[in-house]
Amino acid sequence: MFTEAVADALLDGIKLLPFLFLTYVVMEYMEHKTSQKAGIMLQKAGKWGPVLGGIIGMVPQCGFSAAASNLYAGRVITLGTLFSVFLSTSDEMLPVLISEQAPLPMIAKILGVKVVTGVLAGLMIDLWIRKRKGKEEEKLRIEHLCDHQHCHCGEGKIILSAFRHTLQIFTFILLISIILNLLIGLAGEARIENLLLAKPVLGPALAGLVGLIPNCASSILLTQLYLEGVLGAGSMIAGLLSGTGVGLLVLFRVNEDLKENMKITLTLYGLGVAAGVLIEFFIINCNIF
Repeated sequence: MFTEAVADALLDGIKLLPFLFLTYVVMEYMEHKTSQKAGIMLQKAGKWGPVLGGIIGMVPQCGFSAAASNLYAGRVITLGTLFSVFLSTSDEMLPVLISEQAPLPMIAKILGVKVVTGVLAGLMIDLWIRKRKGKEEEKLRIEHLCDHQHCHCGEGKIILSAFRHTLQIFTFILLISIILNLLIGLAGEARIENLLLAKPVLGPALAGLVGLIPNCASSILLTQLYLEGVLGAGSMIAGLLSGTGVGLLVLFRVNEDLKENMKITLTLYGLGVAAGVLIEFFIINCNIF
């Protein structure tokens, strides 16, 4: 069983390599050209920050969520903008979907749900804060705006960075695929599907916890489970919404208010699960997505 699991995972993984590499070449180029401009745009966006944050967060660059955490710690961007970036960021989801040649309508719906959720949540959070505090503005905390990089995607040449990132993600995909193959073989595909697919609340709740893991492996796992048919769309969305790549990790490092960090984490998880449950409801009752 182990040999078959490894062989199947390796064969599937090798097929993905060319698509994965080409995807990261394009994304590395975009990050080199746009990452600094995006940070400046977020700073100047004002009350429209959540809208811009939701759009920027859609691009799968590991630096955006980390940058947003630093900017919020310095109070350069609003809490709503931080949430919009966190909720919309796709981490490694998009490269995996592209490399697996997922249908474009599926990719568009997933990205659309994440961006809309991020923008709406961000706007409502900022509106609530403005009503509570009035016109009072928080002072800048420039001393926090140091460069806390946990992911060095923008360093070095584009091709070399893309090659290194491709190998890292290929390794994650390979390991996860082996584990999935073994789990399916040992537990039985029907039993796993019944545990996750038939539970409109439990599935999103569990997936949301997986999404909170500050590592790109969580987004790869959730996406792979969805593509394998083991995870429902609502559960996948719940996990991807609560996942921020290294964003939360950086936030806990640079933002001194531990209580606030915990509230942000719990709110992020709650929003992700709530959105996932709603999507499961619409799938069951309205046959959409």
